[in-house]
Amino acid sequence: MGAMSPWHIAIVAIVVLLLFGTSRVADLGKGLGEGIKNFKKGIADEDKPDASSDSSTEKAK
Repeated sequence: MGAMSPWHIAIVAIVVLLLFGTSRVADLGKGLGEGIKNFKKGIADEDKPDASSDSSTEKAK
């Protein structure tokens, strides 16, 4: 009872397709991809210094 073999993954994929249908699975995949893309964009934006926050802190001094 170790790792999942390719056969196990294929069987799970077939069951998911039978339960939800291809259009629902495609929508879920699209939503997941957009979520990951937005997450990466948010992380990249967080690393960049924000010019507006720098000017607002200087005004407060």
